[in-house]
Amino acid sequence: MARHKPTAKKRRLIAERRRSRTVPIWVVAKTLGKFRFTPTRRHWRRVKIGA
Repeated sequence: MARHKPTAKKRRLIAERRRSRTVPIWVVAKTLGKFRFTPTRRHWRRVKIGA
């Protein structure tokens, strides 16, 4: 990928990175384990985003 990215693409990549994070431990504890996984979790190599 290019070193100098357009700002719009950079914002989309940042948003996707935020969505791909794990659920925080305090959320798992507060919901008693009901929310353990993120359905939108994505691996950088297996699933590509169309950004």
